[in-house]
Amino acid sequence: MAETNQDEKLSLLQQLAKRNTGLDKQLKELIGQYEKENLRNEQYTALLREFGLADESGKDRQGVRRFKMVSMLYVVIKGFTTLTHCEDSQEQLDRLDEIFFIISDIAQKNNLTKIPTVGDNVLLAGGITTENKTNPIDVAVAAEKIVRSIKKYKEENNTIWDVAIGIHTGPIVARYAQKKNNPYTLAGNNVLTVSRLGRAAGSGEIVVSPMTFELIKEFYQISPYGRIPVKYSGVMDIFRLGNMLPELVDADGNLTDEYDLRYSRLQFMDIQEFMLDMLEEQLPHNLYYHNVKHTIDVTTEVELIGWAEGLSEKDIMLLKVAALFHDSGQIKCSKGHEEVSCEYAQKILPKYNYPQKKIDEIKRIIMATQLPHEPSDTLEAVIQDSDLDYLGRTDFVPVSNMLYKELTERGAQMTMNQWNKAQIKFISDHQYYTQTAKSLREVNKQSQIERLKELVEECDRNGVE
Repeated sequence: MAETNQDEKLSLLQQLAKRNTGLDKQLKELIGQYEKENLRNEQYTALLREFGLADESGKDRQGVRRFKMVSMLYVVIKGFTTLTHCEDSQEQLDRLDEIFFIISDIAQKNNLTKIPTVGDNVLLAGGITTENKTNPIDVAVAAEKIVRSIKKYKEENNTIWDVAIGIHTGPIVARYAQKKNNPYTLAGNNVLTVSRLGRAAGSGEIVVSPMTFELIKEFYQISPYGRIPVKYSGVMDIFRLGNMLPELVDADGNLTDEYDLRYSRLQFMDIQEFMLDMLEEQLPHNLYYHNVKHTIDVTTEVELIGWAEGLSEKDIMLLKVAALFHDSGQIKCSKGHEEVSCEYAQKILPKYNYPQKKIDEIKRIIMATQLPHEPSDTLEAVIQDSDLDYLGRTDFVPVSNMLYKELTERGAQMTMNQWNKAQIKFISDHQYYTQTAKSLREVNKQSQIERLKELVEECDRNGVE
């Protein structure tokens, strides 16, 4: 009988060894994917830096603000040469007001800022009210909608009006106009450049600069259009914006999950930058554990565990955003901070065009970090295991000491020996939920218990409470 039990144990150990070998291989592949994504982000940042767009914007004196990356959309109204020959010229002018209304409505729905201009042409800007890396895409999408809407209006109302659009991305100088609907006026050579792009475009066409082309080429079909002179820079190659790439739009014209993923990657870079800056500035200085480093650790870990567990990139993106927010509530309170973290998510994410359905899912994932909690699905299991990943890491003791220091400075009354005893109970009762965490952390977690027991026994022998 004993020999049978021994054989069963040996078989079980062989299975575990085989599974761990497979998981190690899978984890190496996933780390490779993770490094590849980091490289893509670095390449994107390098591209922005190449065009002088990567630095943070700053405020100057006398109501002037400098933006490093703004996408401008210049709409040229076509049809005035025909107006003098129209018998219904007054009616056509009235229709022109409708054209402006359509453009303004699309601008508002796509979070573009209307900039005051002289004459009948329209200047819109993305990346001013909320600075972001998605503004070239946002402006291109808005330009498409404007062209389609004006074309439809023209066909239905027999008007003479048409539009031509230029798009350019670059640094600009903005002066506060102190108007509710038009808060800024823009200055700089890039404003002149985008106006020339608009005038170079034919009716119903959208022309983009090389800078905008580089930033949207993963979303659109784009073809060479010619060259135009640029002040102080000689000539500039310009490009005609075509349709969105086929894999990003379905047969009915709806955006696909692939579009959502590509856009979400850019969104995440903006959200991550904003959240880490906010946490760095606003978290209490005596948070030695629940600090920015912990947030970065959890954000990295949910991606690694998520890939290993076979989650889709869409779900992993939700996990990464939830990880960025999960301890933000510590800014205001420690106990019950998860609810406050959800409030931050609800307040901040709409600024990045996150739909409420996604926000609700992110809030659900955040609440899974509030213990005790039994995960209801893999997403909750992944963030729980990531949040407590340190329990099975080799740096457990120094990390645990930082948590002890944080708790005692914030009012907890306990000695280090009492803390170690509490940790032994907590770790003994704790369980990892994902197979990845069980395989990679569970064995080391048991060794941490033994280390803590040794520390407790030494203190007990020396009569230390």
